[in-house]
Amino acid sequence: MPDIGKEQVPSPTGPHQFAMEEWISCAPFERLLHIEIVEASYGRAVLKMPFLIDYAQGAGLMHGGALVSLADTAVVMAIKSLIPPLSHFATISLESRFLLPVKKGILTAKAKVIEKEDRILKGLAIVYDDGERAVMEFTSIFKMAKDTRIQGITFGNNSA
Repeated sequence: MPDIGKEQVPSPTGPHQFAMEEWISCAPFERLLHIEIVEASYGRAVLKMPFLIDYAQGAGLMHGGALVSLADTAVVMAIKSLIPPLSHFATISLESRFLLPVKKGILTAKAKVIEKEDRILKGLAIVYDDGERAVMEFTSIFKMAKDTRIQGITFGNNSA
């Protein structure tokens, strides 16, 4: 067994610091999942992610956590399209409903901000397979930091 006490290796468990390329860009975890931001504007976002073998659960289907990560990130990008850069906010609640199993292909998450009350924003995302079938419905609630000002938000009958 190697003697690991002789070298001082920085802890891989953090704390970590990194700089994101732009306000609307993927963080390290999202890059790990190969998430691509197709569009993020006016409180809406479209993101894509491939199903790679690394994202499979024991039965060979896409792991639910990977699907949730895609949907959550899509709602985040929709929110980021409405608020000033460098604003702080976080997911405080989420709910997902799995509709169909995913066995292959490229997934697309379509998200939108559906409600705003004070510092609380609610989002909706639908994740589709490459046959354009809905495979998951996702809702989430985010809380903005006290010092964040939300830009104009309008709500309508637009779908995700």
